[in-house]
Amino acid sequence: MDPRIAWFQPEQRGPANSLWMQIWETTQGLGNLYFNNNCNTGSLSSTSSLSQKSNINGTLGNVISSKNGAVTNSEPRNKGMGSGGGQVGSGVSGHPNKRKRDNKASTYGFNSSLETGGCGYTGTPWKVKNYSEGILGLHEEINDFYKHMSPREEEERMRMEVVDRIERVIKDLWPTADVQVFGSFSTGLYLPTSDIDLVVFGNWENLPLWTLEEALRKKNVTDENSIKVLDKATVPIIKLTDFRTEVKVDISFNVKNGVKAALLIKDYKKKYPVLPKLVLVLKQFLLQRDLNEVFTGGIGSYSLFLMAVSFLQLHYREDACSPNANVGVLLIEFFELYGRHFNYLKTGIRIKDGGSYVAKDEVQKSTDLYRPSMLFIEDPLAPDNDVGRSSYGVLQVKQAFDYAYIVLNHAVSPIAKYYPNNESESILGRIIRVTQEVAEYRDWITKLWGPQSQNEPQLDECNNNLTEEVTASRSKTSSNSSSLVSSSSSTVSSSSDVVSFVTLKHTMCAH
Repeated sequence: MDPRIAWFQPEQRGPANSLWMQIWETTQGLGNLYFNNNCNTGSLSSTSSLSQKSNINGTLGNVISSKNGAVTNSEPRNKGMGSGGGQVGSGVSGHPNKRKRDNKASTYGFNSSLETGGCGYTGTPWKVKNYSEGILGLHEEINDFYKHMSPREEEERMRMEVVDRIERVIKDLWPTADVQVFGSFSTGLYLPTSDIDLVVFGNWENLPLWTLEEALRKKNVTDENSIKVLDKATVPIIKLTDFRTEVKVDISFNVKNGVKAALLIKDYKKKYPVLPKLVLVLKQFLLQRDLNEVFTGGIGSYSLFLMAVSFLQLHYREDACSPNANVGVLLIEFFELYGRHFNYLKTGIRIKDGGSYVAKDEVQKSTDLYRPSMLFIEDPLAPDNDVGRSSYGVLQVKQAFDYAYIVLNHAVSPIAKYYPNNESESILGRIIRVTQEVAEYRDWITKLWGPQSQNEPQLDECNNNLTEEVTASRSKTSSNSSSLVSSSSSTVSSSSDVVSFVTLKHTMCAH
């Protein structure tokens, strides 16, 4: 697998590996240089040819002399993708920087950080002890990962404040509108950097996307660079990033299926106790590789959840659904199924009536679908809807699953006990890492929304007034609904309670 989106295991590191990486990165530097020169210039004169040779020599020098062997990119960091948009997980020039900036959890280029050992951070904060050998150790580690990455009270409190802030803006515009939470925040299956999905129900002749967008900016919930209206999408939405918390929010209008899907997920969580652990690991696996966004061809949370449900429904072992099932075994088997054996070309997934696989040819004959997508997943709430139709990069996800199967299968094999530092190395950490940026973000949340901060008065973000108790209407969404609203950006400089995320990050690295 591409070493930019995977990382080397302990037993793979050494002089030969370093030499190979130096050669590989040199070829990448030459390829990017050739691509940029051909895109940005036409035919080169003899003078420019000499200049090009000089640039190539310079690139080689940078690659070989660089401490981490990383190619220095002369392009501005905020340059976006090209017109093609790039494929999921690809190394398109300009795309890696954008991806890393937008996704705190991205492990793109993690090999370099492992070599430098930034601040001594290992990327496996859930591992606080040595585990048993083999598959049992993987099971124990997944349980610890689930405990560590599951939402904390302060994270839920912070997110509820974001929801309340946005709901007040909506209620000011349309007092009778009904705002509901769905998606991962509603089901509890969200990661620290997951977005919040909101749906607004009301009566409008035309969806008031731009009206709400303007109001959110005026109330300082977000700024013009952190909000966009996707009015041409199949389901028109507003995407924004909350100004204070950096939480991403998607707002839709009059879409009922999202709320119904959240109820369906909760039902399956009760039916299959191992499902939350399996799904949370898989979500982290896709998130850090930027394979989780549907609009870039990845697999969305709902599709991933249905794939996991189908996997458990059709599992040949009855004890796979038991609360005491070995989650390590199930994780490897999931990667084996969807990374190696599942026929994406001819087979679709159906979870209704106990679950089954369906032939795409039969689906095409019996429905109005012109051609089922590569990842065909029948929506249990609307059988005519193909949930995976937008996941055009599913074959790259398949490749990542296959890679994870190989790595974990080797890590739990009997020969693994002879690997260097086998007892102290993380098995799950071979395919999953939590970036230092995410760890610092969670610490920042704990500092501002943890128990120690709840006795301190805070200011309303929008109105600059001391907050009141959250209205009783929020109790229908969460039992922990009452919370304090965050302080106004205009008072940050005068409030000692508000510590910027960037300041905390540098402070932690200093130690």
